Amino acid sequence: MDNVEQNIEDLNKYIDMLIEFGVTYGFQILGALAFFAFGFLVINWIGNRLQKLAIAKNIDETLSGFMASSLKLVMMVMLIIITLGNFGISIAPLIALAGAVTLGATMALQGPISNFGSGVAIILTRPYVVGNVVTVRGVSGIVDKVTLGTTFLLGEDGEKIAIPNKEIVGQILVNSNENRILELQFSVSSKTDTERLAEKISALLKTFPEIREDPTPQVGIHDFALGGVVMGVRAWIPGNCYFKIRYSVNDAILALLKSEKIKLLAPVFNTGEE
Repeated sequence: MDNVEQNIEDLNKYIDMLIEFGVTYGFQILGALAFFAFGFLVINWIGNRLQKLAIAKNIDETLSGFMASSLKLVMMVMLIIITLGNFGISIAPLIALAGAVTLGATMALQGPISNFGSGVAIILTRPYVVGNVVTVRGVSGIVDKVTLGTTFLLGEDGEKIAIPNKEIVGQILVNSNENRILELQFSVSSKTDTERLAEKISALLKTFPEIREDPTPQVGIHDFALGGVVMGVRAWIPGNCYFKIRYSVNDAILALLKSEKIKLLAPVFNTGEE
């Protein structure tokens, strides 16, 4: 019986302590939480407003998002510091702890961190933007999204290609904006009227509405081969249907050669023998 009374007495003490704490600090805690919630909403509004304003000023979408996210992060850190101060918590030990954790994370996450650093470089220097057709490390596609760690491309077949940003920075990058260059070569006899053939192919290319008129497609003698000449064709086409148009152009040129009774020369391979 004595134990029960002791437990009830201890419970009453804890309840009194909670009530006293609530009376003393309740309004301070509610005020700090309300301040944090209000500040969070204001930070989101400012960040989104900055992003919309940057896009309206024709700043790239990726760079606009990076600017807004950076501003949100800085303001959020300031808001947390102010909120902790309202609770009477000293932030000096937290800063020291954050520094130690950051150092350890840096050593353990060198790969991801190098991706983030490369992502910042890409966003600031803008070697490509969303919608460009790029080729890097043998992979081509339309830039769909650029994050701090990864660049996402869309292939012609709809596949999503994710490339770590550290694999892009420092590599040879081909950016053909929204287009991709179609380049063809084929060999014909030296007796062929190449000027007339070039005119025929140029007219043929105009029948493809997907082929850009600016820059103007180029057709001419690309090189010389044993017993003939190498004709070259260069045109600019949308990157999202590159292979479809390439194959169609190949079929049309082959049909043209057959109708003109122009034979293709067989490739000559150098065996190294004199």
